Amino acid sequence: MRFCVVGAGFSGAIIARHLSEKGHKVLLLDERTHIAGNCHTARDEATGVMVHHYGPHIFHTADRRAWDYICQFGTFLPYVNRVKAVSKGRMYTLPVNLLTINQFFETTMSPAQARSFIAGKADRSIKEPKNFEEQALSMIGPELYKAFFYGYTRKQWGLEPTELPASILKRLPLRFNYDDNYFNHPYQGMPEGGYSAIVENILKSTNIDLRLNTKFEEISEEFHHVFYTGPIDRYFEFRLGRLGYRTLDFERIDSDGDYQGTAVINYCDQEVPYTRISEHKHFAPWEADALQKTVSFREYSRLAEPNDVPYYPIRLANEKTMLEQYIELAGNTPNVSFLGRLGTYRYLDMDVTISEALSACDRIDVALNEGEPLPAFFIDPT
Repeated sequence: MRFCVVGAGFSGAIIARHLSEKGHKVLLLDERTHIAGNCHTARDEATGVMVHHYGPHIFHTADRRAWDYICQFGTFLPYVNRVKAVSKGRMYTLPVNLLTINQFFETTMSPAQARSFIAGKADRSIKEPKNFEEQALSMIGPELYKAFFYGYTRKQWGLEPTELPASILKRLPLRFNYDDNYFNHPYQGMPEGGYSAIVENILKSTNIDLRLNTKFEEISEEFHHVFYTGPIDRYFEFRLGRLGYRTLDFERIDSDGDYQGTAVINYCDQEVPYTRISEHKHFAPWEADALQKTVSFREYSRLAEPNDVPYYPIRLANEKTMLEQYIELAGNTPNVSFLGRLGTYRYLDMDVTISEALSACDRIDVALNEGEPLPAFFIDPT
């Protein structure tokens, strides 16, 4: 059987390799000139720095299967994401931990004292937070919320935090020790050769015909089934309208030596137009000291226009309603499965993308072995 996979990011690459290993012919398409989607990395010619072209990506997961899978295709070296934040002219550490609390309130509290102190700041009248702001106020109180999250969130999403779901903040830890690791997951690292090299190795399999700079709409060939990881609304030619996304603009900063001394600094104040500055050589600390030049990028978030690269699904009420209509439309469209961040219109970290693609491979095997049709979605995107 011959299949088509649209999109050469992690979702598409994993599906393509799996089908190939099962003896099927696969046409893998991507309209960009490179593989790995928004995880694309490449050496910067001017500096020698491994640049994350669509913004920083740090691999972290609690899923051993996803970790073992990706480690087959490249060496992952230890990397801990330690984020700094500027608020009202002062530098702090994130996520909010005991050092942040003591710095901000100019105290020297112990873990127990800080826990009690923050509990006194938190709004305990909010039993079930309905939005981002209520979640923040119920966790950390108004001072820390205003200092680190209110302005940054408005810049990142272009919305008042009261319009955003509480789940966005639930992903961030609050610690009463001095642990400044941004993530809690047991498996964390950075690929020594970059993410594009990982995806390239995944695609080193027979039966895969990779065509870059090629749009799915340009293909007139017939396939047993299509696995579509592009935007679901685009597949249906936006007939129900366009789903909303945020996109990013990057302003390059070239300098000698070390620009900011760390990988990521968030700028929390609304008056600062960018959300953060990332210095990419620090994402590869094993080689950073040997590099004579450095490159950093200021990030600006805005609403995506039709020709922009989509990053973050907004998923407000009108987007959810439109998504449900597209889901119904997809369910009535034979021989096409939608998966990945764009295909299911969900914010997904890399590890979740990989985990879901591997689970999809399991279900593909069962369906093909039993002669059953493949589903439109391998996971409920609502």
